[in-house]
Amino acid sequence: MHIMRLVPLGVNMIVSKKFSFDAAHYLPNYKGKCHNLHGHRWTVELACKGEVAPDTGMVIDFNELKKFCNIFEEKFDHTCLNDILPNPTAENICSYVYDEFNMWCVAHGLRFEHIRIWETPNSMVELHIKEVGNALLS
Repeated sequence: MHIMRLVPLGVNMIVSKKFSFDAAHYLPNYKGKCHNLHGHRWTVELACKGEVAPDTGMVIDFNELKKFCNIFEEKFDHTCLNDILPNPTAENICSYVYDEFNMWCVAHGLRFEHIRIWETPNSMVELHIKEVGNALLS
């Protein structure tokens, strides 16, 4: 079987996967309505970057990325996020997910690209890490 390569060698692409979960939280350090227990339909997008493999034509199989997403979906879905994080702001949830996702990316030979977390359809937090030399900057 002859595999026709459409993507030139050495090309990097970004691959992402979204998942959603329902969870409650309250913000103990906030003065306002969100200090009280309330819930959201959260949506998370995880993105990684890597070279397209010449044999598969993929950066990574979407099913592998989905397996990682399922870990967090199961961990967060129908919970009170305060049982996981003491101050579960969208920003703190994003940082929490980053720690695990970045390790997963490295283990799979990929580079972290971004995480986006929507607390509501109109309110989103995004985390990017930029490489400068050997240093990582957010």
